[in-house]
Amino acid sequence: MDLPTYDELPPAPDGGRSAWGLFGDDDSLGLMNLITPEKTRTAAGLVRHGLTFSLNAPLDFIDPPMWKRAEIAVDPIVSPWSMNEVINNFNPQASSQWDSLAHIAYAEDTFYNGVSAAEVLATGRNTISHWARRGIVTRGVLLDVQRLRRAQGREYSPGSDHTFSVDDLEAAREMAGVTFEPGDVLVLHTGFMAWYAGLSVSERLHISDRANMQSCGIEHTEEMARYLWNSRISAIASDCPAVEVIPSDQSPEGRPFGMLHSMIIGQFGMGIGELWLLDELAAHCAEDGAYEFLLTSAPLNNRRGVGSPANALAVK
Repeated sequence: MDLPTYDELPPAPDGGRSAWGLFGDDDSLGLMNLITPEKTRTAAGLVRHGLTFSLNAPLDFIDPPMWKRAEIAVDPIVSPWSMNEVINNFNPQASSQWDSLAHIAYAEDTFYNGVSAAEVLATGRNTISHWARRGIVTRGVLLDVQRLRRAQGREYSPGSDHTFSVDDLEAAREMAGVTFEPGDVLVLHTGFMAWYAGLSVSERLHISDRANMQSCGIEHTEEMARYLWNSRISAIASDCPAVEVIPSDQSPEGRPFGMLHSMIIGQFGMGIGELWLLDELAAHCAEDGAYEFLLTSAPLNNRRGVGSPANALAVK
């Protein structure tokens, strides 16, 4: 499908541009529609080494959970002949995860394609199950902004509000020697997960409170929204907590660009992955000079789900 450019999209009522209806008024896949059988077949040809990189952190890696989410509890059920378990307080977005198109609204009670929260709950519109039923198998492209900053002599702390601009993403893309193709998943390596792994218990506790959290990420601007749309990607994923820089402006007045999720998910229908484990993949990409790979993901087939563990693999 030949997508219109960002500036060719109609204006959205509360700011930015609207992609509603582009794939039909009843669509719940969003830009995952760009992952066609031909796209998947071509992506499979990127496998050269037969190496697989899991992009999933342990379910309890973020400990304590951020944003005051419940802490996962695994209760074993043991007999002399078997072992099972029950998982309690399981938040599917507590570790490496996907945000579905039902996760963040564009405006109050107005989700992708104009769907209300009541419609999501009653009919399953925009839920993670739509991606789960077809799976995600496509080309992944890694942009290593941490490596870019080091090459520029501009070290930063991933646990700060360090911002990556459109020019930064373009510089990382040129450094990787890749071009975007329709249906790609853009994977952004910032170094946040490795930074988080080095924190003390008290430091982790401190940043688990949203009021204390700072994280690097992409800038909150319409220019960034335009860049992502015009890249024709199906999703953007990163190793930081929100893809976009934290803090963000989540007030009605600050949206849709103060919290870019409102545009990326709520208007574009673009997937967002967060807290992915990317260090090994990034190291291998730097070693062999290939920043493209087969990306697979199997979200949970939860008909009411608004998020899921990523269950993502990169195959090179």
